Amino acid sequence: MNPREHRDNDFTALDELIEEITVDAYGDDEGLWAFRQFFEDDVNLPADGFVIGEPVSVVEIDYDGNERRGLTAKCRREDGSEHVVSASDVVFPEGANGSLFLAAYRRWIGLEPYPAVTPTHTRRKRQHKATDDDLDLGKPVELVALSVKERSARCRLLGSKRVITLRASGLWDAVPGEIVTIRPRKQWRYAGHPYLSGEIESTELNVAELDLVPLRLEEFGMWDPKEHYWGEEDEPIDEWAKPIIARGPRPEFEMEQVLPGADPTDPFSDLITESSDLKDAGDRLQAIRILMELCQSDLRCLDAHAHLGNFDFDSMPEQAIRHYEVGLRIGELSLGDDFDGVLHWGIVDNRPFLRCMHGYGLCLWRLGHFDDAERVFERLLWLNPSDNQGVRFLIDDIKARTAWEERKVK
Repeated sequence: MNPREHRDNDFTALDELIEEITVDAYGDDEGLWAFRQFFEDDVNLPADGFVIGEPVSVVEIDYDGNERRGLTAKCRREDGSEHVVSASDVVFPEGANGSLFLAAYRRWIGLEPYPAVTPTHTRRKRQHKATDDDLDLGKPVELVALSVKERSARCRLLGSKRVITLRASGLWDAVPGEIVTIRPRKQWRYAGHPYLSGEIESTELNVAELDLVPLRLEEFGMWDPKEHYWGEEDEPIDEWAKPIIARGPRPEFEMEQVLPGADPTDPFSDLITESSDLKDAGDRLQAIRILMELCQSDLRCLDAHAHLGNFDFDSMPEQAIRHYEVGLRIGELSLGDDFDGVLHWGIVDNRPFLRCMHGYGLCLWRLGHFDDAERVFERLLWLNPSDNQGVRFLIDDIKARTAWEERKVK
């Protein structure tokens, strides 16, 4: 299901914006001039956009007095050619201020504010490319890692949607979703794609700087501990469960799951499962490649981060924890600091986030960070009291500060 269908179910904000734009307009002609003026005053052009999935630079939005044609957009393709299309055919990236104004314009002319995305059944999507003017080689460059290979990484410029391929040593020290600071050495283009070489100075995780649209939360009714099975009547209630029961009923939510390339007409189309099957068949490299491409398409694909962590969990927990934490922190953008609801495992779309949190907690334990592991697992039990992941069987060992190697296997 298209996330846009849920994001603004209440179109009150759009209607208020339309009223603000057209307050002094009488008739369609004056309304179109009003919208044109608003775009000129409030949208910085040229700006990156898409027309039928093709990346373009929107140079100008105009109105020539033809009411039937409405607003038009002059768009420049990557090859430099320019074309004029209906403004309603333009899509700005999510979060861009132009996106809101276009949604209002579409609604005003009787179209769906957010056009449905035509499924391409591919995990790769076209993206805007960095230009020579986007980089200053005289100072450090901050990039967001999207997908990482042994000797190159597809990145986007921090604060931008434009992508570039980085070639640098030590790329093993970066994971998708982290910010990589580069001391640049050389910039060039090959086959129309931009490249940058340099030395990695640092990597950090700061999801607030990634300019991501938080995953949508949809309320799913109320969860009542009185209706939950806590054991036989003659058995004592576990200590971890007592505060959850005492808290009483809480709202239950479904977290949006992003899975690029999924075919909505094919319920068995699942690239995560395809990756897992390849791993089980011994094709580790291709399995990881699929997960990296999912991250490259949309960093909010939490299940890709969770499964990348799973790949490294047994042999490199210090690397696995970074994958898990990226997915965890991106999911937390939707929760805020005071979230007190339930994310039940039985609601399938909640599982990627819960997997990331579970893997993160296990790695903290393995690495000897007992206090942090305890907090993570207590939080996980609070979010998913049914505990389908078996945290209740681990919490006592963690509280007892039992080393991972000495844990009781149940």
